[in-house]
Amino acid sequence: MRAFKKYPNRRLYDIEESKYVTVEDIRKIILNGESISVVDSKTEKDLTRTVLMQIISEQEGEGHEPILTNRVLEQLIRFYGDAMQSIVGRYIEQSIMTFLEHQDRYQRSVRDLTSGDPLKLMRNAMEQNMEFWNRMAGSALRPERAQQERPRETAPDGASDINQADKN
Repeated sequence: MRAFKKYPNRRLYDIEESKYVTVEDIRKIILNGESISVVDSKTEKDLTRTVLMQIISEQEGEGHEPILTNRVLEQLIRFYGDAMQSIVGRYIEQSIMTFLEHQDRYQRSVRDLTSGDPLKLMRNAMEQNMEFWNRMAGSALRPERAQQERPRETAPDGASDINQADKN
């Protein structure tokens, strides 16, 4: 977790790098996968959410399409103080985490598909296709089914069934 302090002059200080940074610098750090923590230099009050909301607001101000529409924001405001407040927060977080997992799996699948040897991919596809058709053909011609479908004939004395193929 990368720690920052916010000073009364509204400047942000990166404790790890020992230098002042901008909100844009913090956004880039987040884009690189790091989590952040921002505290007020005097009161030690946690300001992380305020800075995160500022980053979102600035992104939308630069013309990026809002992820949280006005309708969603209004509904979120209505949940504050409601009995459902804690459930909604966990639900949204879990939904986003599930979305990210699926996105990661999809990206890996696409990467595996596009980075592989095209001839090997074609050969694997053909082998899977042949396996499928062999299974289909095998299930259609199972011996017990084939035996039932063969014509049967009764012996002249009526004693037993003789398979047509056994006569020849």
